[in-house]
Amino acid sequence: MKKLSSLLLVAGTLAFVACGPSAEELEKKRQDSIATADSIAAVEAEVQAAKEKAIQDSIAAVAEKAQADSIAAAEAKGKKKK
Repeated sequence: MKKLSSLLLVAGTLAFVACGPSAEELEKKRQDSIATADSIAAVEAEVQAAKEKAIQDSIAAVAEKAQADSIAAAEAKGKKKK
């Protein structure tokens, strides 16, 4: 009975180990993880670039408005003097 139990234990252990992922599957999972990380980094870089562009556009719009307001104020001041 002891030999049968030992044999079943060894067979069960071998079956459990044999059902695990192969080296190829592990490598594929690793490559997939790297690809996913690269994709996430690319998206984050695009988001950051879009944020920076939006900030620059806002700054440019404010500067243009300030310049237009300044010109309008100067013209209004010039018309009052005449």
